[in-house]
Amino acid sequence: MRKFGGTAFVVVTVAGLAAGAVCRLAGASPAGDAVWATVTVVALLPALRQVLSALRERRLGVDAIAVLALAGALAVREYFAGAVIGVMLATGQALEDYSLRRARRDLTGLYERAPRSARRYEDGTPRQVDVGLVRPGDLLLVPSGETVPVDGVVAAGLASLDESALTGEALPVERPAGQGVRSGVVNAGAAFDLRATRIAAESAYAGVVRLARQAEAGSAPVVRLADRFAAWFLPATLLLAGGAWLLSGDPVRAVAVLVVATPCPLLLAAPAAIASGLSRTARHGVVVKGGGALERLGQARTLVLDKTGTLTAGRPEVVDVVAAPGVQADDVLRLAAALDQMSSHVLAAAIVDAAHARGLTLPQPTEAQEKPGTGTTGLVGGRRVEVGKAAARSDSEWERAQRARATLDGAMTVWVTVDGRTAGVILLRDAVRADAARTLRRLRTAGIEKVIMLTGDRAEVAESVGTVLGVDRVLSEQTPVAKVEAVRREVAEAVTVMVGDGINDAPALAAADVGVAMGARGSAASAQAADVVLTTDHLDRLADAMDVARRSRRIAVQSAAAGMGLSLLAMAVAAAGALPPAAGALLQEAIDVTVILNALRALRPTRGTRTVVDAETESLLRRFEMEHSSLRPPLELIRETADRLGQSPPEVALDRLREVHDFLTERLLPHERAEERRLYPAMGQALGGSEVTMTMSRAHAEIERLIRRLDGHLALAGAEGPRPEQLDDLRACLYGLYAVLVLHFDQEEEAYFSLTAAPDSAHPVFSSLRSP
Repeated sequence: MRKFGGTAFVVVTVAGLAAGAVCRLAGASPAGDAVWATVTVVALLPALRQVLSALRERRLGVDAIAVLALAGALAVREYFAGAVIGVMLATGQALEDYSLRRARRDLTGLYERAPRSARRYEDGTPRQVDVGLVRPGDLLLVPSGETVPVDGVVAAGLASLDESALTGEALPVERPAGQGVRSGVVNAGAAFDLRATRIAAESAYAGVVRLARQAEAGSAPVVRLADRFAAWFLPATLLLAGGAWLLSGDPVRAVAVLVVATPCPLLLAAPAAIASGLSRTARHGVVVKGGGALERLGQARTLVLDKTGTLTAGRPEVVDVVAAPGVQADDVLRLAAALDQMSSHVLAAAIVDAAHARGLTLPQPTEAQEKPGTGTTGLVGGRRVEVGKAAARSDSEWERAQRARATLDGAMTVWVTVDGRTAGVILLRDAVRADAARTLRRLRTAGIEKVIMLTGDRAEVAESVGTVLGVDRVLSEQTPVAKVEAVRREVAEAVTVMVGDGINDAPALAAADVGVAMGARGSAASAQAADVVLTTDHLDRLADAMDVARRSRRIAVQSAAAGMGLSLLAMAVAAAGALPPAAGALLQEAIDVTVILNALRALRPTRGTRTVVDAETESLLRRFEMEHSSLRPPLELIRETADRLGQSPPEVALDRLREVHDFLTERLLPHERAEERRLYPAMGQALGGSEVTMTMSRAHAEIERLIRRLDGHLALAGAEGPRPEQLDDLRACLYGLYAVLVLHFDQEEEAYFSLTAAPDSAHPVFSSLRSP
């Protein structure tokens, strides 16, 4: 039933039922009946108000059965039955309140945790001020153990931060001077200074709190599932009660039917399960804006995803710098990065990062000008440099080759021109998320039947990502309007989920049955338009949310259907005269409690489609994942060495081959052998047998074989360098090594390292908010 009086309602009805029983046992039956009648009236009045309120809105739900049962009990003087119904309504409401408190506890905890003050430097001394007074440019002190109050950058030193409240990452993250820090994270190290870049109301944590408030406002206990049951249950109940009275001539039978039909399982079980599901999704770092959105998510059959920032990292990285004949690659990158220091474009940031990674010193440019959609121009060391799109297509064989390579590789190109002549091209790629493929497999297991990728990128880039991930359809070069039309077409065929993170995704998110925004780095517009917001930057949280949604909906349907089935059986017995109102009320109370407790099972954690690993195995995964991160960049040395074989003098080629060999034998092979000894046995145990690691072990064997082949070539080369007859096989060996290593790293990151995102306690945005 709907909320009538909270705890007071429970106390009054239970006390009245007990007092009436005491009077009857003491021989004062009239007094006992009077007390029970009073309890019945106490329950009837708020129930009647609820029904009248619904009628004013032109609705008549199963609440009317409760009113008829209470009124009927008074009319035929079945006061004990009426009192039991009153207790039934009160205890049912108490159980629902409990589930709603559990659902909202994780959300409302955010408000209590929000920073309310900051330590701002004034005259060189940090003074505590209201967080609303902090302005961009203010210098703040963040003491150890305190929450960062506003978005900013580390002003000095090294900040060690616990970012689990926003990202779900359990391990502390270090941010050096100049790097950005988001509000809501906790200083896990020594005190540091922070330069504010946003006011509190516009900072990251404030955005998460706003989302939580929206979710709480939409978490009302009215669930459409109950309304659909009510469409047939109410008329069926009235027909059966009326028929029993008509055939028997006894109105008590009609009241008995109404008593066992009192629809607490229907009105409470479904909302309790859905509210419990909202609590579970919150603990996975997913804000669902209401029970309706959770129910639709549990019914989804089609998934539409934006590419950039959703299936890919959204952070392009330089994969190669190709210099024109007669130019050095490092010179191309140095000039481009020097100029791109003045640009805020995401590709410019990637180029600057690549230059810093190579240890290049970047001069300061002059006369720098950025032309949106074209690139940046300026003077670097007295030379006119242009970075961006090619000014005009050239028919030179070299440029045609680079364009062809970019097309085949699915890479983005940034052309570098010096004094009017093409100096080189920088190839960039936005890497596919390591967890994307596994997440899509999990979603298919959970019930998604069709996966579509939408993107504004050109076809060859989109198709390369779609092929890797195995999506069913790729729609490339889509405008925001075209994205909306594509989503509407899918909505017409099945319940559709749309996932995106950019401003241009907001209309498509609104058009979907369920819009999902990547809220950790996505735009405010997309988060506002979405029904579901992933507050972490982990795509696998969507699979977690869908697991919870499907389980919650299944439990809701199961609880409501079981309750209605048992009630219908009891109604038939009551109509036959074999179940008096008093006994029927007790039976119905037992049914109510059983199905509502069953609905609360949705509060319990469940593995769902996620593969769970133990703490020791997860520690191993994190260790080897970090090693992968350090080993990936040197892999490019293998390919570059193969590219230059035959173009450099033999002694230069020999030096590069020895450098490659040292990397392979001193760093790579120890890593692979450690994986074989420690990681693979643990993964075999976690995933169900050693067979699951056999393909990875086979890759290790192939890597060792190719390294031994390289050993043989170095022995044949001697001190003079590789001989001409060695070059073809050497080149094939190096290219083979590069291809096998890149594929092997990708496979391990997708199959194993993506398992490190723990499902509940380690990662959710709300994990630190739980009550003991």
